[in-house]
Amino acid sequence: MALIITDECINCDVCEPVCPNEAIYMGEDIYEIDPNLCTECVGHFDQPQCALFCPVDCIPHDPLHKETEQQLLQKYQRILSEKNSA
Repeated sequence: MALIITDECINCDVCEPVCPNEAIYMGEDIYEIDPNLCTECVGHFDQPQCALFCPVDCIPHDPLHKETEQQLLQKYQRILSEKNSA
C-alpha cells in the first residue's frame, strides 16, 4: 500500500530527497505523497526511506491505497519503464 504524510508533518524536508520515485512533493501546507508513484521503496530498498528518516514518525500506510508487495513491484517496474522510455 502507498504511504501518506499526516498533518503532524513539520516540513523538515527530510523525506522528499530520499524518495527514489520522486513521489513526495510540497503540498499546500505539508509534504504529500503521490500514491501513483509510491512503491514503499519496493525495488529500491528494504524499507520506505521517507518513513525511516522522518523525525516525527508521520508517514504511515495509506488505508485508501492498499496494495500487495507484488502490486508495488509491478508499479515500480512501470515507473522504471516510463523513466527509461522518456
